[in-house]
Amino acid sequence: MRVRNSAVAVLLFAGVVAILCAGIATAQGPAPRTTPVARPAARAMVHGNLLQVMRGILFPNSNVIFAAQSEDPATVKPDAEPTAATNPLASTYGGWQAVENSSIALAEAANLLTIPGRLCSNGRPVPVQNADWAKFVQGLRDAGMAAYKAAQSKNQDAIVDVSDQVTTACANCHNVYREKTDAQGGMAARCAK
Repeated sequence: MRVRNSAVAVLLFAGVVAILCAGIATAQGPAPRTTPVARPAARAMVHGNLLQVMRGILFPNSNVIFAAQSEDPATVKPDAEPTAATNPLASTYGGWQAVENSSIALAEAANLLTIPGRLCSNGRPVPVQNADWAKFVQGLRDAGMAAYKAAQSKNQDAIVDVSDQVTTACANCHNVYREKTDAQGGMAARCAK
C-alpha cells in the first residue's frame, strides 16, 4: 500500500508541477493585446466642389441657427411625420437638439474645407495652403462650437449673440473668396484670388 500511495503522491506532485510550469510559461509569454491595432488612417476623399459643400452642409445648418434667433426651438411643434420633416427644428431630432446638431455640423464642416483636392466652382483648387483660408476656416470652426455651447444652454438670447459670430465667420471668407457680381452683371466665379 505504501508503494501505491507513493506512486499516487508522485503523480499528484508531477501534475501540480506541470500546472505551475504551464502557469509560469503563460505569465512569461507575450502580454495579451489590450489596445487596438493601429491601422493606417483613411485618406480623406473629395466628392463635391466647394459650392456643393456650402449649399449642402453649411447653408442649411447655419439657417437652423439663424432661425433659432426668432423662434424658440423649444416651442417648435414636431412635424406630423417627424422622420420625414424637411424642417430640422420639427424633425425627430428637432428643437434645441437640431440647433446643437447644426452647430456641430458647422464645426465639422470646417474640416471638409481643408481637404486638399477640392475644387472651387470655377475649377480652381480650394486655396487650402493660404494663411487667410486657414484663419477663415478656424473662424468657422470656432463659431460652430460657440453656437453649440449656446444651443446647449437652450437660451435664445445666447443664440442671438452667437449668430453674429457665425455671420462674421461666413462674411470674412465670403468677402475674399465667394462669387461676386462682375462689371457686366454676371457672376465672377472666384474661390482663389
